[in-house]
Amino acid sequence: MKIKAKLEPGKVAIVTGGSSGIGKAIACRLAERGMHVWLLAQRKDLLDAARQEVETYRKNPDQNIATISVDVSDLDQVHMAVDQVSRTSGAPDLLVNSAGVTHPGYIEKLDINIFNWMIEVNYYGTVYMTKEVLPAMLNRGSGYILNICSFSGIVATFGYTAYASSKFAIRGFSDALRMEMKPRGVGISVIFPTDTDTPQLAYENQFKPPETRAVNGTAGMNTADNIAKYALKSIERGQYFILPNLEAQLYYRLNGISAGFVNYLADQIVANAIKKKNSSNTKKGVNHGHF
Repeated sequence: MKIKAKLEPGKVAIVTGGSSGIGKAIACRLAERGMHVWLLAQRKDLLDAARQEVETYRKNPDQNIATISVDVSDLDQVHMAVDQVSRTSGAPDLLVNSAGVTHPGYIEKLDINIFNWMIEVNYYGTVYMTKEVLPAMLNRGSGYILNICSFSGIVATFGYTAYASSKFAIRGFSDALRMEMKPRGVGISVIFPTDTDTPQLAYENQFKPPETRAVNGTAGMNTADNIAKYALKSIERGQYFILPNLEAQLYYRLNGISAGFVNYLADQIVANAIKKKNSSNTKKGVNHGHF
C-alpha cells in the first residue's frame, strides 16, 4: 500500500531552501493548504522577503509562517532549527529538502572546494535534515519526506562532474531510505526537475561551458510554481519517483531502454558545440583547443 502525504490544515512542514526557487514555490502552496510552514535558508534578507510572499497564501490566521536562518550543512544548526520548529509548532509532518547549490565547469578548472561544497550542502544537508526529523516521524508512525533532486541525478552531463555526483548521492540515499521507511509508515518521494527558472539557474548560467549550454538547451524550461504544484500532487498520490515534465520522462525512458543511445546523442551535441566554439575562437584569432 502506498503511503500518501497528508497536506492538511494544521500539519507542520519544514522547507529547506525556502527563500527562493522551488522551495519558496512549494512553501506558498503548502501555506495555501492551511499548513504551518517553516522556511529554512541561510540568507536572512531573502528569508524575510520570502516569508512576506508566503504570508499572502495563508489560509487562516492561526497558521505559523516562520523562518529560521540555517546552514543545512552544519549538523548543530540543523538540530537547533528542527528543535525550534518542534517546540513552536509541533513535530514536523512534512520535510521538503530543497536546499541546493550548483557550480558547473570543466573539471580541471573546478577547485576541489566546489566538490566539497556540493556534497556538504546538497547531500549532507539532505541527510542531516532527514536524520533530525525522522525520530518524531517514526515515533508517531507517520510523516513524509520529499527530496528535490535534479535530472542530473539520472543522466549526468558535460560540465556537471561536481553537481551530478551530489545529486546521484541524493538519489541513492532516497532509494534506500524509501525501502527502510515504507514498513514504518513514513513516505518518501524524490523529484527530478530539468532546468527551472530560478535564481540558482541564473547563478549557474554565469559559469556554464558552451558545451553544457548546448546539452541543456535540448530540454524545455520549467517554472518553479509548476514544479511545486506537480510535486505536491504527486506526493499526495504517494508517488515515489517524480518526473515533472515530458522532457524528463522521455529522456528517462530512453536512458532506461538504451543508455548508450542517450550518451551518443549527448556526445554529438557536445561535439557540435566544441566545433562552434573553436570556429568562433579562430575567427577571433584565438586558439585554446577544446578547453
